[in-house]
Amino acid sequence: MAVVVRMPEIATGAAEAAIQSWLVEVGSPVRAGQAIVEIETEKAVVEYEAERAGVLAGILLPAGDAAAVGVPIAVLAEEGETVDAALAAAGGAPAPATADPTDADIAAVPEEGAESAAAPSEGAPEAAPQAPAETPAASAPASAADAAPRDQRLFASPLVRRLAHERGIDLTDVPGSGPRGRIVRRDLEAWTQALRERHPEPRPQASTPAPAAPAGTSPDPTGAQYEDVPHTGMRRAIARRLTESKSTVPHFYLQADCRVDALLALRAQINEGREQRISVNDLVVKAVAGAMRDVPEANAIWTPDATRRFASADIAVAVSVPGGLLTPVVRGADRLSIGELSAAVRDLAERAREGRLKQNELEGGSFAVSNLGMYGTTSFAAIINPPHAGILAVGAATRRPVVESDGSLASATVMTVTLSADHRVLDGALAAQWLAAFVARIENPLQILL
Repeated sequence: MAVVVRMPEIATGAAEAAIQSWLVEVGSPVRAGQAIVEIETEKAVVEYEAERAGVLAGILLPAGDAAAVGVPIAVLAEEGETVDAALAAAGGAPAPATADPTDADIAAVPEEGAESAAAPSEGAPEAAPQAPAETPAASAPASAADAAPRDQRLFASPLVRRLAHERGIDLTDVPGSGPRGRIVRRDLEAWTQALRERHPEPRPQASTPAPAAPAGTSPDPTGAQYEDVPHTGMRRAIARRLTESKSTVPHFYLQADCRVDALLALRAQINEGREQRISVNDLVVKAVAGAMRDVPEANAIWTPDATRRFASADIAVAVSVPGGLLTPVVRGADRLSIGELSAAVRDLAERAREGRLKQNELEGGSFAVSNLGMYGTTSFAAIINPPHAGILAVGAATRRPVVESDGSLASATVMTVTLSADHRVLDGALAAQWLAAFVARIENPLQILL
């Protein structure tokens, strides 16, 4: 029997996602567990695996389109079942490239509580979006949605509702051309264009022509030129999560200076003859994991009902990627050798920049490391990434004057680190104890390797 593949909830709480690319062609056999499609979430591109074997009978959502969670995106047929029979059995057909993502196979996903309405007959021409009339009285209904009373349920995809909200458009005015008068994205685009044509931007009235704005910029009343760069899904996710963190997590900060001459010397010895070199950041992450083992009470996160303490140290590492920041998690960092940890961090960072991380690689952990030392930043304070209880901000290692234990003045390589801690999980004394354990490992680097 044919099976409908629906848009999965890749990230917890996500309402929609987008198809980045299909990895299997229509008509090709698929085995259970085989990756068939790359799905883009707010933070990463995730490979979705087929839950059963079969043949990819049809693609309902083309690459580049977005859809709400639960919307059909493909149909898998049984061995020997024809493509046409599989699509008929699943109750859908491939969505055209111009169709709204969430309207594909709408007949197979009836909306709960929807009023019955006559769908356009097969082969009938699609209702063309109409420009706004001069007055409400002159506006003729273009679809079942327009003819419906204002208090009747409005049919529109989540994507259309979001775009309409961002543009300040009342969807009750927009004629829908989809099944049952549903408003699809092309309807919204046509209505937006009609509004622009009917109400163009006022042009400056002057005796001489106004200077043209550079390409990609918009004029400002003050005369300044600017460019609006639309927010990406990742940028919105970062803004939402960090705003939530600063408004709901009680941050406090502790700072320490680490002498790293011995650490740098040990790193040089480790890297002798190695093809894959160990970085300072690898040693820092390993020291963080070791400090969690030294102070296990700090290896915890806050939950509504309890403080959850972990048996192993899963450490997130901040990676800068085009358009934002990702924090993939190194599992069991306290149990990995320095070579294994370095390889894991390198692999996660490379796949993060290529957009090939899996969603589970971005979840979990109790703590994170953010290193800006390579940019010459000597010290900074980072924002905790929930649900983590802390993040260590690592600055550049620089030569500085230091006072020895005998009072003499000397020169040493010093690295400043700043701990941002969640006061719900870590009290000041516990955070100070953990930071002292970290500094001890950094300044006595052989402990990192044990």
